[in-house]
Amino acid sequence: MAKVAFIGLGVMGYPMAGHLLKKGGHELTVYNRNAAKAEAWVKEYGAGKTAATPAEAAKDQDFVFSCVGNDEDLRAVTLGKDGAFESVRKGAVFIDNTTVSANIARELYAAAKAKGFGFLDAPVSGGSAGAQNGVLTVMVGGEADVFAKAEPVIAAFARMVTLIGAPGAGQLTKMVNQICIAGLVQGLAEGVHFAQKSGLDISKVMETISKGAAGSWQMDNRWKTMSEAKYDYGFAVDWMRKDLWIALEEARQNGATLPVAALVDQFYAEVQRLGGKRWDTSSLLARLNQN
Repeated sequence: MAKVAFIGLGVMGYPMAGHLLKKGGHELTVYNRNAAKAEAWVKEYGAGKTAATPAEAAKDQDFVFSCVGNDEDLRAVTLGKDGAFESVRKGAVFIDNTTVSANIARELYAAAKAKGFGFLDAPVSGGSAGAQNGVLTVMVGGEADVFAKAEPVIAAFARMVTLIGAPGAGQLTKMVNQICIAGLVQGLAEGVHFAQKSGLDISKVMETISKGAAGSWQMDNRWKTMSEAKYDYGFAVDWMRKDLWIALEEARQNGATLPVAALVDQFYAEVQRLGGKRWDTSSLLARLNQN
């Protein structure tokens, strides 16, 4: 059992912290910007305690996790006033599960190194269902010895945990993940749209082609809800646009060419204008079916 803090109890962080407590058996201290959410977490899980600030949450802990919104949120809870980096003890490990830029991951790694504790950028994939079921995929950037210490703890909410490479590599891998998903979801949306326009039995179509080369997680888990115009089953469009923006910004720096990702990003902008900011990413079908 380790002493663990979790900063950020959103859609992902709330159940992830729960798995660290229940499955991992760790002693948990939680912090959330909305303190009522932290109190609700302690009440629901019947254990753990709340902290008034990130610094208070991180004090004397073996491991500190964060899962917040974006670069600015992460910088605030780490380096800002009463930020966690004020109190993380030497030898501890800070694990950030937020999807952010590789630049801030490297910045925080350097700051942690200077203060004598470890830092891992460890964004996750698997959506809210993966978080609730404790089967997330975690892609990690950082030093091997720090990763070795943290991996058994991270495993409480993960199906796969992989050290990809140096600091920032976890975030870069998450960008690859989102680039791939963007193209897959657009292709699936077009396929469902075409099947609908053709008057085909979509259930038979998808059950058949999902067993062939067209099969994917997106097809298995999203074709039915898409075809029924139900878009409240996963990762929100607003967050996907944030992630694609990060990937496209990185591409401008490293020279990668991402024409499909850039195009799908604009399609998601259209979905936002349709009122779909909080719809899940499969709502790309909505823009095709608006006519």
